[in-house]
Amino acid sequence: MKKIRILDAASQDLESGFFFYEQQATGLGGYFLDSLFSDIDSLLVYAGIHPKYFHDYHRMLSKRFPFAVYYLIDQNNILVYAILDCRKKPAWVRKRLG
Repeated sequence: MKKIRILDAASQDLESGFFFYEQQATGLGGYFLDSLFSDIDSLLVYAGIHPKYFHDYHRMLSKRFPFAVYYLIDQNNILVYAILDCRKKPAWVRKRLG
């Protein structure tokens, strides 16, 4: 059975998103985290079905927020590399994943 590993850079992305949404409205940051963790947990079932985006990263779009989860699959793990805002320019995303 595969395990999900959220790498440090992706954890920082989650933290940044939390603070951004928490500034918009109290409690929204917590809802953001709950939603994204639910999306990430779904990778245990759906990992690999999402289209490949850049350098073989799979890109899963979040259901509730304009964020994308970029991940790779190896033999034992689902590795979450980045959780990025879809409103950013594609060149910024490529640079961040590069």
